[in-house]
Amino acid sequence: MQTDNRSSSTLSSMDIQFNPEGWGPSTGGRLPIFEGVPYAHFDKKDRQVRPADFLSTNTNTNNKFQRRFETDFTYRHDAAEENTFQLVDTTKTVSKFKPAAKRQTAKTQNRNNRPLPGQKQNKFGARGGKAGFRKRDRRQDRNPSLAVEADWELVYELNLADLGKLQANPPTTNDLYTCGHVDQFDDSYERLTVRTASRLRRSENKLFYYVTSKEDPILEKYAIEGEGNIFATDAILAQLMAAPRSVYSWDIVAQKINGMVFLDKREDSTFDLLTVSETSQDPPGHGDDVEEFNHPEKLSLEATLINQNFSQQVLIEPSEDAPTRKSFEPNPFYDDSQGGTVEPASVAYTYRQFTMGSVQIVARCELHSWVGKHGSEAFCTTYALNEWDSRYSNGINWRQKIDTTKGAVLATEIKNNNSKIAKWTAQSILANASLMKIGYVSRSAPNNPNDHYVLATQSYRPKELAGQLGMTMINVWGVLKMFCETLLAMDDGKYLIMKDPQKQAIRIYSVPIDSFEDAYDEDEEEGEEGAGEEGEEGGEAAAATTA
Repeated sequence: MQTDNRSSSTLSSMDIQFNPEGWGPSTGGRLPIFEGVPYAHFDKKDRQVRPADFLSTNTNTNNKFQRRFETDFTYRHDAAEENTFQLVDTTKTVSKFKPAAKRQTAKTQNRNNRPLPGQKQNKFGARGGKAGFRKRDRRQDRNPSLAVEADWELVYELNLADLGKLQANPPTTNDLYTCGHVDQFDDSYERLTVRTASRLRRSENKLFYYVTSKEDPILEKYAIEGEGNIFATDAILAQLMAAPRSVYSWDIVAQKINGMVFLDKREDSTFDLLTVSETSQDPPGHGDDVEEFNHPEKLSLEATLINQNFSQQVLIEPSEDAPTRKSFEPNPFYDDSQGGTVEPASVAYTYRQFTMGSVQIVARCELHSWVGKHGSEAFCTTYALNEWDSRYSNGINWRQKIDTTKGAVLATEIKNNNSKIAKWTAQSILANASLMKIGYVSRSAPNNPNDHYVLATQSYRPKELAGQLGMTMINVWGVLKMFCETLLAMDDGKYLIMKDPQKQAIRIYSVPIDSFEDAYDEDEEEGEEGAGEEGEEGGEAAAATTA
C-alpha cells in the first residue's frame, strides 16, 4: 500500500492541537487564527441579543453580559473600510406606467378657470394674479440697479447670510450741529378710526431736500476739520445696516480721498424711493394681468409721495397764538431768495458723530416732529405704510382689522416690508429719536392710486420696534463697522457697493474715478432746458426729489 506524500506534507504543515484528555482544543490554549476576534462568553440561561446591532447607542444597563456584548459587538464606523466602497446609481427609474388622469367636465374646468373679483383673464382662459403662474417669473422682475461695466474690477464680495454673525459694541455718540426746524405732532391722528379717517392732502407748498453727501456744506466742513473718516447720510448708513434684509438691488458710491471715505448715491438713481412689498412672498411685478399703476415703479413713487405728504399733514400749523415750531440753525439747503409761498418741510438736520474704535462716522440725520407730554419734550421721526391692494400683496384688509387688531396689521407689514421698516428703525436710532410715528394710509379704492385716507397712527420706540423686527443692536452696528473697515482698508479711489438682484450677495467694484459724473451733468442741462414745462405729476415728482 502506498502512502500519499502530498497528504502527509499538508497535514504536517497544519497547526493541529491534540487533546489526550477530552474532546476539543486544550484548556487555556489560544489559536492564532482567532487573534483579534471579539469573544463574549454566555450561558444557555442568558438572554440572546442581536448578533450585529447597527442601531445600538450603548445605553446603561445592569446586565454584565449585555454591557460586555455592546462593548465588543457594537458597530463602529471605519473610515478606511468606507473608502473601499463605491457609490452606485441610486436614482429611481421612471415608471412607464402612468395612471389615468382624473377627467374633468367642461363645467368643472370653466369653474376652476373663473377669474377672481378684480382679476383679469388671459387669452388662454386662465386667471392671473395669486392663483396664476406669477411666482415662476418673479426672478425676472429683479433687475440690477446698475449695469456692470467691462472696466470695473471686483475687489470684494460677501454673502448676506454671513452678516448675521457680525457683532460690535454700540458706538459713542456726539451731537455736532443741528439746523432746520420741526413742528409739533398733532395727537388727534393717533385717535383716528376707520369711520373718522382723514383724507390725505398734498403738501404743495413744502420743499423736500435729498442732498447728496458730497454736496452737503456741513459735511464738507467737518471733513476739512478732520472730525471723522466716514461721511454719509442716515439713509445710506441705514441701507448698510439693514442690508441682510434687502431683496431688491441697490447701489452706493464710495469715494476714498486722503484716507477719508464719502458714501453717496448716484445722481440718477432711485435710492430715495421707497420699496413696496419687497420681502413679500408674492411681490408686485409686471404682467398682462397687472394694472400699470400696480407695477413696482409706480408703487414706489406712490409710497414716496404718501410718506412726504403724511409727514407734513400730521403736524400742528404754527401760529402766533400757538408757537408749535422749534427752530434751530438756518436750513443750509434753502435759498431765501426763492421767495413765494413755499417753505422747507418740517425737518431738523442733526449732524452726529459715531466712534467705533478706529472708525469715526459723521452722519446727517433727520428728525420730523416733536411731542410734549407731562412737561417733557421728545423728538420723533414720521413714516407711513400704505395699503395698495390686499388681494395681491399677501396682506389683510386694513379697514376690517385695523381698529381691533393693529398688532396683526403691523405683523403683516413687517413680513411684507421688513427691509423698509428696518431702514426706518435704523434711521430713527441714528438720529436718536425718542419715538417713531407710523401712519397707516390706504387707497380710497384699490383701483385709485391718487386718493388716499389716513386710517390710523401709532407710536413706537425705535429699540422696541427693532426687537419686533429681530434686529439686535450689536449686529447692526457690527455690519456697519465691517463695511467701514473694509472701505478704509482699500486704496484711494472710487468704489461701487451693489446688491446682487438674484443672489443674497453684495459686491464691491473698483470703478474709474470719473464714473457717474456724466449723468449729473446731463441732468443739470435737462433741468435748465425743461424748467417750467412739467405737468402736475412731474411737478409733484420734482418736489419729491428737490436737491
